[in-house]
Amino acid sequence: MTYTYNITGMTCNGCKASVEKNLTALDRVTDVAVNLEKGEAEITMSSHISTQDLQKALPEKYQITEKKERNVFESSNAMSMPAESKESKLQQLKPLLLIIFYIVSASVLLHYKNWSWSAFMLDFMGLFCIVFSFFKMLDLKGFPESFSMYDPLAKRVPIYGKIYPFLETALGLMFLMRFQIELALIITLVILGITTIGVTKTLLDKKAIRCACLGTVLKLPMTEATLIENAIMIVMAVLMLIF
Repeated sequence: MTYTYNITGMTCNGCKASVEKNLTALDRVTDVAVNLEKGEAEITMSSHISTQDLQKALPEKYQITEKKERNVFESSNAMSMPAESKESKLQQLKPLLLIIFYIVSASVLLHYKNWSWSAFMLDFMGLFCIVFSFFKMLDLKGFPESFSMYDPLAKRVPIYGKIYPFLETALGLMFLMRFQIELALIITLVILGITTIGVTKTLLDKKAIRCACLGTVLKLPMTEATLIENAIMIVMAVLMLIF
């Protein structure tokens, strides 16, 4: 069952991420989609949770009231469905796929006249880190909350989520400038390994949450694509360390 609630007290993307994190943490909640502009949240539950219990899960500054109820198994008439639910998974992932396409293209074009797999991989990893950190920088307040919803280390050490965009930028510069490459590769393996554990657990638990790989500005769902992009970076880092 999916229910729509009005939520007051949200003023920024950080508030939005906080509401999503606290509501998603409830056992019977399988998905939370917050619309900051409308001051609404669509909450999908395996069984009904009272408004009072939802309120207890939120900080005092937020007030939640039920607006309407929608059964996800009822008529799938497109006119009655929210705009976001009409989008296919591919459409939702379009920004991510486009960004990766441009990163790959740029990395290939930099070396097509004098091809080198190692140079290609270093530039791909460097551009990947720089571009992805840019989107995280757009909302430095909201990113840590969203990131901590699935990253094990960010859940336990809040400061890690706050410095992660800067760490990613530093790694990108190290790859592009060919500075302390081995150290950069080891750090990449560690941080992406930790994140991949969290992503894998989220996918296995079948919890529908937002992916923070491109920050909070772009509303990307957590899917296998996140796992694949992390795996690509991990494999490249391993290959670079071995060869």
